[in-house]
This record gives sequence, structure tokens and C-alpha cells, in this order.
Amino acid sequence: MAPYIRRERRGSVAVVVVDNPPVNALSREVLEQLAAAVEEAAADGLITAVVLTGAGKSFIAGADISMFPRLAAGEMPPVPFQDYMNRIELCPKPVIAAIGGAALGGGLETAMACHYRIASAGAQLGQPEVKLGLIPGAGGTQRLPRLAGVEKAMEMCAFGETVGSQAAAELGLVDRVASGDVVEAAVEFARGAPPVRRTRDMREKLCDAESAESLAEVFRQMARRRMPHQKAPEAAIEAVLAAARGSFEEGLAAEARLFAACLNGEQSRALIHVFFAERAAAKIPGLRAPAQPDEVRRAAVVGAGTMGSGIAMCFADAGIDVWLSDASREGLERGLAGVRRQYEAAVRKGKLSGEEADRRLKRIRSADGMEGVAQADAVVEAVFEDPGVKREVFRMIGAAAPPAALLASNTSTLDIDMIAAATNRPEFVLGLHFFSPAPVMRLVEVVRGRATSDGAIAAAMALAKRLRKIPVAAGNCFGFIGNRMFLPYRTQAVSIAEQGGEPDRIDAALTSWGWAMGPLAVGDLIGHDVWLMIRREALRRGAGHIPVSAFEDELPRLGRLGQKNGFGWYRYDENRRGHPDEELIRLLREYAAARGIEQREWTAEQIRERTLLALVNEGARILDEGMALRAADIDVVFVHGFGFPAWRGGPMHWAEQAGKAKLLERLEALYDEEGPFWKPAAWWRR
Repeated sequence: MAPYIRRERRGSVAVVVVDNPPVNALSREVLEQLAAAVEEAAADGLITAVVLTGAGKSFIAGADISMFPRLAAGEMPPVPFQDYMNRIELCPKPVIAAIGGAALGGGLETAMACHYRIASAGAQLGQPEVKLGLIPGAGGTQRLPRLAGVEKAMEMCAFGETVGSQAAAELGLVDRVASGDVVEAAVEFARGAPPVRRTRDMREKLCDAESAESLAEVFRQMARRRMPHQKAPEAAIEAVLAAARGSFEEGLAAEARLFAACLNGEQSRALIHVFFAERAAAKIPGLRAPAQPDEVRRAAVVGAGTMGSGIAMCFADAGIDVWLSDASREGLERGLAGVRRQYEAAVRKGKLSGEEADRRLKRIRSADGMEGVAQADAVVEAVFEDPGVKREVFRMIGAAAPPAALLASNTSTLDIDMIAAATNRPEFVLGLHFFSPAPVMRLVEVVRGRATSDGAIAAAMALAKRLRKIPVAAGNCFGFIGNRMFLPYRTQAVSIAEQGGEPDRIDAALTSWGWAMGPLAVGDLIGHDVWLMIRREALRRGAGHIPVSAFEDELPRLGRLGQKNGFGWYRYDENRRGHPDEELIRLLREYAAARGIEQREWTAEQIRERTLLALVNEGARILDEGMALRAADIDVVFVHGFGFPAWRGGPMHWAEQAGKAKLLERLEALYDEEGPFWKPAAWWRR
């Protein structure tokens, strides 16, 4: 068994160091060696105290997540997480946690099993297990309320948010914040012979059971609003509630039962799938490129509209100087003013300090024409989604940019090869498709053209990660991955509306299933003039077997553009809240009658079946064509770009879990009844 623990001795103090790069994750082996090292120090007559710390930049950033799927599948024996923590806590000599960097999940549980906690000024502490569909399973739900109180413990365990070391000290979670070396501070503290003080014995911060139940109900309601449909937040609340209801041992038993239920549930399986899919998406097999691409020091964004100014903020937020330009001075001024408003709003909400907002704002410089492009290591074009306009802009970018600059288009649907052909260096041209709002959305599709070099792809992937985005490689087809799949999904929603479905019931069928927004409401958000343009481009490129006409094409002609003018599938009030619109229903039924479209009743299950089958089948075609590297990449795109419920794991994962054979049977029936739109992809039979 590999040694994951280092032992050092500083006089009468034993320093136990967890050394499992890169983040000191807790596996069964690490936990066993850690508990054994503490017990060995306790048995050494020359040792008076133990300091427990982590090597490198982290204390312990959590458990080894790869254990959980194997535990759930019965592929490895159960891990007695609570027992390992108890072995540390029951040490007869004082154990002090020296927390530098991250103490998250099992890391914080380890720290709380120690008798004292000293943290560095920049440390972060938290119980983020809920983000994997789990709850703390090593005693965290019982020790945290004893240290920080029931209310704070419910908040941290139910929502997975971290606290800094100073806030942790104010809560009582940390005993001292070290200004210098945290291990030295902990050793010095240990030499003062502090008495053993076990967290399990503390009850001063535990409120009575009735008060705890009142708090639990408040947090349940918050969880249902903030994390609807998810089971882990309420399980975490119940586990913390158990701390106030009974003994420490009874609380541990409740935690173990609730942890096991989450671990063996579908939501945890799905969220862990997404966790690993995000990390795999950044890896492109067989890429021949430098391991460390040249760093982007200066960037340029051409087009200062909503997307362009948002992309400029992404660069500024990552510490990269960026020139922003636009075809008109008025457009540029509007874009810069919008950026300024967003930073001011962040300061008002306490998300940024005024000084940091000023620093970021100063990184965004206005440029005339191509003067910024001429100085940039990376250029992102974000002009109007028109092929002719984009080709002309790229002709100018290609002429002005430095020879090795990365040249990217933010197009959401257009042909990257057509755009690249406007330059004399297509090997440097690719798509960088940001999602709106760009400073908030984490997804970026990195789109490879026919001539794009491996070096350019590697540089783009590295740049996206530096911008704190999740990059997903995509092939050059209509709509790439996300928009290509979303079009047939929405096509089915529109078709159902044409066949008698009520728009609000169509959307509700999908939001009640977990989507962030219904498909028709999305059309109103984007704007029906934009959707008409997208549909026309899809038809021009023969994408997705979509019908040549649809009711939605009529909406721009009828002056119903969506939220931007208050009327689309819904009518909108001054707060942009949508309401059912009788006029829309009348127009919809007239459209159907004029074309002889049969009307019928639709159940929520029928709506979900058709829209989701259309979505997954298009994803399957993308995989058949090699336009996505992995099914999991598609899942990442839809979770982070389109509001697909992460706790269902993404559309392709959902299809696998629902049963490909069963879904294929329904798809084949629809194909027999209705024709080419429903033709199953080969993926279903693989």
C-alpha cells in the first residue's frame, strides 16, 4: 500500500502530513493510514500533541470521489468513514488541525474530528457534498452544528457554500487564524499543552429540538426554491436536525442512514457523472500540440453588443487586458456603459470590492477599427450573426492580427470553414461559442474547422480554462452540439402546440421535470426574429429534418418578438413575467385550421416523451458523425448551457439510465407513424 502519510517530529509534537497529490483526497487507504498515524503518535510516550495538516496548497479538499460510484455499485466493501473520524477524535492527546487552503467535505470533517483548528488567512472551509447529490457521511452533520450552531450547519450542508477562515473563526468553527505559517502556528499552539476537547461532547450551540425543527422547515422551503427536485439538500437538513434531537451516537446513525440513501440514489449517480464529465471534456485524445500553449497576455473582442461586451468582461475577470471595438462609436459606448453597469451592480451586491471592480474595468480598453486586433494574442469576433458580415470582419482581422494570434468566432450556428476562408491563415481560426450571459455561463464550445491546427485547439482549450470556463470540443456542423440538438427539441414543442397543446402546459411539463425553462419560453427569451434566422440557416444546411414551415415563423411577422417587445408565446408584464395570452391561442388555432392540423389533448408525459426523444436522437446523430467526442461531452453542454437538470446527468446519461432499448422502441414507433424526423440514429443500437 503506497504511503500517503508523512510523519515529522518537532520536539514533543508529532506533525502528521496527508500527502496525496494534487488535493490530498481521502481514499480508504489514506483514511486508514491517517487514523493509524494519529494512534501511533498517541502511543509514543515522547509525544505530547499531534498536528495534522496537508501537503501542498490544500489541507484536504474532500474524499476521493471515484470511490462513490464503486461503493454504490457494490464493487468495493463499505468504507467506515465515521469510524476513521472517531479514531482521530478519541486520541487521548490533543490533536490540532493546521488548515491551509481547502478543507472541504471529508477535509472539514477531518478537521472537526480534531480537538482544535488553526487556519491560514486564505483557507476555505465547507461541506459541498450536496453538489454531488450526497450529504456529509463522516460525522460532519453532527460535529458542524456543535461548533457553528444548527442554523449555520443546515445552511452549509444543504447548499454546499464555503466560508473563509475569518468567518469560520467568528462562527467558532476555527479557533485561531494564523498570520504566518499555519503549521508553525499549530505547533506553537500544541506546545502550550491545550487540554483534549472533543467536538462530540459540545452541546452549547445545539438548540432544543423544537427550535431546530422550526429552522429545518425554513431551510426545507429554501431548498425547494433554490434546488428544486433535489433530494440531498433535505437529507442534509434532516441529518443536522438529528444532532439536536438525540445523542451524538444517534445522530451518527441518522447521518449514516441518510448518506446511504443518497449514495444509492439516481441523483448522486447523475451528479457524479457530470463531475467527471466536466473534467474529461477538457481532454482531447491524440492532440499533437505543445503541452503548454503560449499564454494569452492581450486579447481583442470585435463587436461590443451584449455578447461581445460580456466576453470582454470574461477576459478582464481573468486578469487579461482586452481591447473592445465596434463598427460604430455609439455601439462601443453602449457596450462600455453596459460593462460599467454590471461591475457597479456586482459592487452593490457585495460580490466585488470597489477596488477590484475598478481594476477589471481598466483592463477593458476601447479601440478604433483593428488597432486592438493588431496587438492581441487572441481575437474573438462577436458581431451580428450574418455570414456576409462575419466574413468581412474576418478578412480584416486576418489582415491585422499578429501572425500567430488565435482567431475565434463566437458564432452559434454558422460554418467555421466559411468564416476561416476569409483569412489567409485558416489553421488559426476556430469557434469559441460562449453562452449568454457570457460572464456568468461556464460553458464554451470550442469548434474545430477543417483546417484548424492542433496547436490552435490546444491554445483555445487552455484559454477557456483560464477564463474559468468549461471547454467542450465540437465539430463544425450546424449549431455545433448545443444549438443543433436544441432545435429539434424545440421543433417538437412547437409541433405539439400546433396540434392542440397549450403553451404554458408544454413548458410546465418540462420545468416540472427539472429543466430551468420551458422550450417555448426560451424562444421568447432569445427573440423570434433570432429564432427565425436560426431556423433558416438550419434549413439551408439541411439540419435535423425540421419542417420547412412552423407557426413560430409567423411570430416576427405578427410583431410578436418575445420578451424584447412584450409579446411572443406569452404576454409579458413590466417585470418580464410571462402570462398566457388568449390572442396567441387564437392565432395558433387559426394557423392549425388553415393547414388542416389535427388537434388533440396532450399529457405531460407525452410532451416529455416527444421533446426528450427528439433531443437525445439528435445527440445520437452527433455522436454517429463524430461531431462530439463523447456522450458525456453532450451532457456537459446541456447541463451548463441549456438548463438541463444536472441531477439527471444530462440527456445522454438520462437515456442510458432510462433504458436505451425501451426508448428505441418508442422512437421506432414514431418513425413508423410520422416519418424521417424520428429516424433512429445508429447510437441507439450500440
